[in-house]
Amino acid sequence: MTLLDSIILGVVEGLTEFLPVSSTGHLILTSHILGIKQTDVHKTFEVAIQLGSILAVVLLYRKKLFSDLNLWKKLVVAFIPTGILGFLLYKIIKSLFSPYVVAFMLILGGIIFILIEKFYRRESHTICSVDDIPYTKAFLIGVFQSIAMIPGTSRSGATIIGGLLLGFDRKTAAEFSFLLAVPTMFVATGYDIFKNHHHFQIENWITLGTGFLTAFIFAIIAIKFFLNFLKRHTFIPFGIYRIVLGVVFFMFFL
Repeated sequence: MTLLDSIILGVVEGLTEFLPVSSTGHLILTSHILGIKQTDVHKTFEVAIQLGSILAVVLLYRKKLFSDLNLWKKLVVAFIPTGILGFLLYKIIKSLFSPYVVAFMLILGGIIFILIEKFYRRESHTICSVDDIPYTKAFLIGVFQSIAMIPGTSRSGATIIGGLLLGFDRKTAAEFSFLLAVPTMFVATGYDIFKNHHHFQIENWITLGTGFLTAFIFAIIAIKFFLNFLKRHTFIPFGIYRIVLGVVFFMFFL
């Protein structure tokens, strides 16, 4: 993988990590187009550059993250299901990294988004701030997040769907998804690098650092765009996009 490849993948990761469209799916498809094989090193690269995107959340939400202890309690509670299942099912999760699994989950998630929006009623979504989220619902969001260990599901997509079903408004569902990514992806990335660091050579660390920095920059752009988009639009465009992308996957990999 060249430095240009790492920049392209960093851009893709940064733009898609917080949109409910599966950053993993986009990275797999982009790697395929670039002719990069899905080796252990490359799979770890795809996971590790997500940390750059997560640091974008830390920067944008630094005041809340560094001053709100109750928020961290909720994030820890929400992280528990994913933390336990991710540790126990690590090898199984790695074995699911198939383009066909990604395609199926992209389409399924897209259909679910469209159906949820069809029945969305503003008056029934009474949780309009992260501060208002009870611990029980924070835990349930964590359960939804654990489903996203299946590639193509989209971590943000699963948690946002969970939030909408539990009565969050669109902005709150998105913001809690962003914030929950911080402990989740720090742990997931750290664990993955620890398990696979022996595969990395010096040149791998250079490309990793390049992808990391690029993802950080473009994640900031994506988060700001997403929140502004939700002020005027629903999640239906993302549902349609997921279905189209899933079909593209089948066309490329069948």
